[in-house]
Amino acid sequence: MNRGLFSEAKKYIPGGVNSPVRAFKAVGGYPLFIRYGQGAKIYAESGRSYIDYCLGFGVLILGHAHPEINETLKVALDNGALFGTPTKLETEFAKVITEAVGSIEKVRLTNSGTEAVMTAIRLARAYTGRKRIVKFSGCYHGHADYLLQCPGVPDDFKRHTLTATYNDIGAIKKIIRRYKQDIAAIIIEPVCGNNGVILPKDNFLKELRSITRKHKIILIFDEVITGFRFLYGGAQEFFRIKPDLTCLGKIIGGGLPIGAVGGRKEIMRLLAPEGKVYQAGTFSGNPLSVSAGLTALKVLAKDNPYKRLQDLSWYFYAGIKRLADKYKVELKINFIGSMFSISLKKSFSRFYHGLLKEGVYFSPSPLEANFVSAAHTIKDIQDTLKAVEKVFRRD
Repeated sequence: MNRGLFSEAKKYIPGGVNSPVRAFKAVGGYPLFIRYGQGAKIYAESGRSYIDYCLGFGVLILGHAHPEINETLKVALDNGALFGTPTKLETEFAKVITEAVGSIEKVRLTNSGTEAVMTAIRLARAYTGRKRIVKFSGCYHGHADYLLQCPGVPDDFKRHTLTATYNDIGAIKKIIRRYKQDIAAIIIEPVCGNNGVILPKDNFLKELRSITRKHKIILIFDEVITGFRFLYGGAQEFFRIKPDLTCLGKIIGGGLPIGAVGGRKEIMRLLAPEGKVYQAGTFSGNPLSVSAGLTALKVLAKDNPYKRLQDLSWYFYAGIKRLADKYKVELKINFIGSMFSISLKKSFSRFYHGLLKEGVYFSPSPLEANFVSAAHTIKDIQDTLKAVEKVFRRD
């Protein structure tokens, strides 16, 4: 069935998908076409269910079709999908975000994480009067031209972007010595999530904060993935580091498209109409995304699932390691809280399709992060470990 659906999709959609990783190129075969999701499971057009650890690539920390979010959306939709005017909901949502994330004094909503990053970099350049930005290899910050290496992006777009090695503070010091008078911002994922999960080494983020402050360089945390993932206040709360600007997305939309950039007042006030840095969006702060996101954050604050998520996740990781040792499978699990990635010495594709056969859905690339949600139960984890054991035993 998936093969036929994919062939039909490719007639009308480039590559048959609207975001590249969904095409299964990294693992081979044909992507699943999903009809609906409920809790920790997704249900394919074939009718088969899968325990889901992709979770919309990190969006669905509360699981699929959360009842409180669904009820909120029904009310919001009855009231109207879009107005093109301010709403009280936007103010309430902004207040919740600023109270949750210690470094954010004001916040501007966007439609995606990519838009949030673009706005943060524009703000940093306007605030400092400098042109260059520094990013880290392996970190993904959306598909803005100056952050990508691909055909269609002129070299001129990238000439002000410098790249350093993640976790190498010496590389940053070297770049700053050479370009310190012209570096507007350093942007970083506090935990890498698109090159496998890579954690910052001891004091790396702390030293980065110290160096950027010393040289009056804007430090931007891209928390599109990590925001509200490990703790209610995000990775910056977890690591106790305050960036100047923060980019958010995924979790804060409650399953709907959203992005946000926030930070110090003196930087944020440069945004139009208060300042002269232009940024706009027809759907920015739309009532559906804001309603869903506000409900999601209120549920996270009320239920505080983070300790349970951590315990459940660690039980899962320990189980996988135990099975790998038992069947002499060479693998490595990188993880922090409920976010993880698995790398194998042997074929990841074979492992991936083995799990699919057993009803377990991981993100379809070894470079993408996976997640445990608040909707996962101990039985889901135990069933997944049984599936992992079957795959290891067959291999």
